[in-house]
Amino acid sequence: MNYFKKYSPVISLLFLFIITNFILRLVLLFHPITQSSFSLMEVVKIFVLGLFSDLLVYVIGSSFLWLYLLFLSNKKYYKPWGYFIFGGLVLLILYVSFFNTILNEYGGSLPEIGISFIALKTLLFGLLLFLPKYQKTLRLILFSIAIFIFVLVIVQNAISEYFFWNEFGVRYNFIAVDYLVYTNTVIGNIMESYPVIPLFTGVGLITGIITYLIVKRSQPFLNYLPTFRDKILGLGTYALLLTLSLFAVPIIAKQGNNSNVYVNELEANGIYKFYTAFMNNELAFDKFYKTIPNDEAFVLLQKQLAGTNGGSTLRTITSDSTELHKNVVLITIESLSEDFMTEYGNEKHITPFLDALADKSLQFTNLYAVGNRTVRGLEAVTLCLPPSAAESVVKRVDNKNKYSTGNLFKQKGYAVKYMYGGDAFFDNMGDFFGGNGYDIIDKNNFLPEEITFANIWGVCDEDMYQKAIKEMNREAQQNKPFFNHIMTVSNHRPFTYPEGKIDISGTAKSRNGGVKYTDYALKQFFKMAEEQPWFKNTVFVILADHCASSSGKTELPLDKYRIPAMVYAPGFIAPKHVKTLMSQIDVMPTLFGLLNFSYESKFFGQDVFDKNYQPRAFVATYQDLGMIKDNVLTVISPVKKVKQFQLIPQVKPQIKQEFQTHFEEKPMTALREDLVKETIAYYQSSAYLLKHKKLNK
Repeated sequence: MNYFKKYSPVISLLFLFIITNFILRLVLLFHPITQSSFSLMEVVKIFVLGLFSDLLVYVIGSSFLWLYLLFLSNKKYYKPWGYFIFGGLVLLILYVSFFNTILNEYGGSLPEIGISFIALKTLLFGLLLFLPKYQKTLRLILFSIAIFIFVLVIVQNAISEYFFWNEFGVRYNFIAVDYLVYTNTVIGNIMESYPVIPLFTGVGLITGIITYLIVKRSQPFLNYLPTFRDKILGLGTYALLLTLSLFAVPIIAKQGNNSNVYVNELEANGIYKFYTAFMNNELAFDKFYKTIPNDEAFVLLQKQLAGTNGGSTLRTITSDSTELHKNVVLITIESLSEDFMTEYGNEKHITPFLDALADKSLQFTNLYAVGNRTVRGLEAVTLCLPPSAAESVVKRVDNKNKYSTGNLFKQKGYAVKYMYGGDAFFDNMGDFFGGNGYDIIDKNNFLPEEITFANIWGVCDEDMYQKAIKEMNREAQQNKPFFNHIMTVSNHRPFTYPEGKIDISGTAKSRNGGVKYTDYALKQFFKMAEEQPWFKNTVFVILADHCASSSGKTELPLDKYRIPAMVYAPGFIAPKHVKTLMSQIDVMPTLFGLLNFSYESKFFGQDVFDKNYQPRAFVATYQDLGMIKDNVLTVISPVKKVKQFQLIPQVKPQIKQEFQTHFEEKPMTALREDLVKETIAYYQSSAYLLKHKKLNK
């Protein structure tokens, strides 16, 4: 069979796919972000299982190639069949051009794309039909274009996987799926972050050279196209291989159960990882995770949340002091890892203002972000509940009318706003905040003269803060308190910002520059705020949405979840270091305690100064859900897996005790069942209440 001979494009592209993935694994293995060492057996497993995985994925992915090759034929251009086919194509293009088709039902650019594709197919078929003398040359050109596209997909995917690993330290996951949804923003981010022209030029040259070699090698295949019998045999063989591959790929994927996460990621195939992420953007807790009876889960929860009853988190929070309806400004800073700050050991002094502000604030020095994406941080400070499995509530369909911090402020008579320098469409922010009672100020609300600098993510932080000051001045004139939640954007790749503001040029596109400009812009905000009449009656809450990186040797590397957080209100809240272990979901309930709010609460988050508070924190990826308590990290994962790690402090002598952040996560062979059940209770009850809409306002 021509399809499986050495000159077949099927075989040539298979070799290219295998070699490309081998090189990619080798590069990722030695990448600086791969912070791990590997045993010989682990390296063997990475490359052997990786090879099998690549072979199977290629078989599945090559279905498009097979479809193309099966329709390569000379006989379809013989009279009269060629005229019949050409006539059919002409009628088809007339139909899709002038009549209502399924393409029109979907709308958007789909009708234009469909018409263009059919028109091109009709034109090419006509050339091959009516110019038989040039048929061989035309086929070679078209074959070369087709092979170029297949080669480009393989090469470009490898480049994309490298940059994704460079950013996140993992293969494709839900973030990559999100990137397909928010294509304009992501492409813009790439255009501004990387040397795109040299990069694409290099990819184009490499693809062109490989295409030339494959086309040259495939000449015998083109000269002696497979007969009908060959096509039937080839199709039958491929169908068998495809069936085996579809069955075997998930089995091999399940072998990725090494305690070293990097081993699992490196042996996996990125394309298959993307597919699984796309298919599993929601995970039913009771189906994929270890569970306990619901009654038992809520009994355990009642021990943590004093005052709850039955299958609910509803309880009454009562203060014995007069409520203080001060203005509140919540600033969530993009990707601000704690180790950017001097107190946590950074020696580059890239956060001079935040360092100084922290000394004047109530500073939480043992606080963990719940996740590794902005939507997780927004979910935590808005809904105050543990991170849900798979996608954040922010991005779910059922994300409206929740019991939220904004809802509570509204009950207290506050004006409530969400302010974002980018487009609130991104990450579904507009839908979420708008559906939960927030007024929204985003890039679309800026007048042209209000924008001095912008990149693909939005206006620079200085412009956002200028706009925020204007809004707060307007709100203050209404004689009612305001709650404004500001989300920053400047500390995000491509790390560009106005020139002349700090001593690192925006053209350097460096993380340190992004952090330092973010710090500078925050300083300018407070300079402006201090001049306003409402300043002395305002409480500022400042914390990160998540860390700059989340990759590590374990599923949940805790040093990649610790974030700075502080409450600044001179003359009202005294500066102090709070060393209590706490979660991002506890920040706003703690603030409500400082304001002496009495209210009906559905929050899982708690006031850490309450006498009933039991220190614990939540950390999670999309699938691994963790709880930290008693120096133990408990992690529950799909397929009902449970792991525990003893947290052994790794002390850095130059850092004060309350700012020590690093632990060795030592796997525990004997599990602490009380902590396992408590972890399950938190996540299971949260999933149950969300599913049954019991966390609505």
